[in-house]
Amino acid sequence: MGFYVMVESRAYQNNFSAMFCKAVYNREARQRKAKTIIAVLSDFFGTDFRSFAILDVGCSTGIMGSYFSDYFGEVAGIDIDESAIQYARENFIRDNIKFNLGDAMDIRYPKNSFDVVVCAHVYEHVLDADRLMAEIHRVLKPGGICYFSAGNRLAVKEPHYNLPFLSVMPQYFAHRYMRITGKGKLYYEKHLSYWGLKRLIRNFERIDYTKRIIENPELFYADYMIKHGTMKSAFARLIVNYAYWMCPSFVWLLRKAASP
Repeated sequence: MGFYVMVESRAYQNNFSAMFCKAVYNREARQRKAKTIIAVLSDFFGTDFRSFAILDVGCSTGIMGSYFSDYFGEVAGIDIDESAIQYARENFIRDNIKFNLGDAMDIRYPKNSFDVVVCAHVYEHVLDADRLMAEIHRVLKPGGICYFSAGNRLAVKEPHYNLPFLSVMPQYFAHRYMRITGKGKLYYEKHLSYWGLKRLIRNFERIDYTKRIIENPELFYADYMIKHGTMKSAFARLIVNYAYWMCPSFVWLLRKAASP
């Protein structure tokens, strides 16, 4: 397994796939996630994407990119994790896929290159989330869409380490909480609240799918997370309708303006 490098300033998790191997190499789980993304995009566009180009930011092992290649004409994936990119290149060889080692804060594609960008739970991992979103805005075509799923800093349980209240703690205490619980030496992730996320995506038009997914999980193939008729489903509906800012995560489509 990988380890964190202790530095004064925040550094990249270059070996994320080693630290979270059970998650990023789990084909079934990653394909489920990709299926939900395709369902949301299909609902929004109301057409197929065979003429579209898509970029998967933080593509990791390429499992989701491979799934996207059945629906999109062109698929590109970028990640800083060299081992994950190598796995993607070796296991998902198709004419319409390219996996590149690269930094999401410096996407090596020209402006207006993609119809769709996927940024699924990535913002908290990069060094500068504002630069990430500026790059996504730059490479999207006018009128293009970013599928943006994002964890909420105010979630009760931090999703990466399953520790209550970790994401709301000041960094100093979060690091020590990690060590005391044996989860690691450094709490790397930097989550934002609902209001922080709204500021982060200020240059896009926001189209909210969070409520729609919670109210109709079967339509978006999200019933593996939320099942109708359960206490979890009832509580999720209560939160999304009356305390939206407390949702543990959000799913938004971000649209770049069609003209300056």
